[in-house]
Amino acid sequence: MERAVAERTAELRAANEELEAFTYSASHDLRAPLRRMDGFAAILEEDHAASLPEDARNAIARIRAGCRQMAGVIDSLLKLSRLMRQSITPAPLDLSAMAEEISSNLREAEPERRVSFTAATGLAACGDRTLIGEVLENLISNAWKFTRRTGEAKVEFGLDGKGGEPAFFVRDNGAGFDMEYAGNLFRPFQRLHAASDFPGTGIGLVTCRRIIERHGGRIWAEGEPGKGAVFFFTIPGGTGGNCAGKQEDTGEKKGA
Repeated sequence: MERAVAERTAELRAANEELEAFTYSASHDLRAPLRRMDGFAAILEEDHAASLPEDARNAIARIRAGCRQMAGVIDSLLKLSRLMRQSITPAPLDLSAMAEEISSNLREAEPERRVSFTAATGLAACGDRTLIGEVLENLISNAWKFTRRTGEAKVEFGLDGKGGEPAFFVRDNGAGFDMEYAGNLFRPFQRLHAASDFPGTGIGLVTCRRIIERHGGRIWAEGEPGKGAVFFFTIPGGTGGNCAGKQEDTGEKKGA
């Protein structure tokens, strides 16, 4: 029985590594033709727009917008593939400071936004700085994005100790979502809001899930339409940043 389980686990790991390699190769190979397509459309738009009818100019604009959207998806897939191949190097993390830095960067990028951001002090964990930083970046950026149409936008990073297992969370009072579709949040390319309302690639939360799972934790979300959302995640080993006994994980490096 144990041998069968071990063999099945090895098969699944090999299949996953092959899928990661395919995703990387396919995404990388799509970049060049997409750039050419956008380049030719740009020439038409910049050099011949005056001689084209309005419907043709609109068509070119839509082609270029589609190219930009696809380029974003490809970049996200390549980033996901790289992150999944990256080794996990456990280190004590000051999550409060990391969250504050992300918030500061978002304010600099959108100085016209008025968002109330609060982060509980002293939040720490043991994990890979780059990978956990990516999780925080995705979750806080999402909260920032989905409060865009909220009058008094609020985003909070904290720790929920209820229920026995301490869980970090990012909460906002933005667009929210219907819990009926919560299972789709962490699946590739599944979006609960129109891209025209809230742009995105549909890869960010998948990236978060994969990173947290590689750390041995879990991630989930709760929300209500028009009232906001809260994303929870756990990082096993406590919330005090103690890395005693943690070993480096070399990741999924085949096919790179």
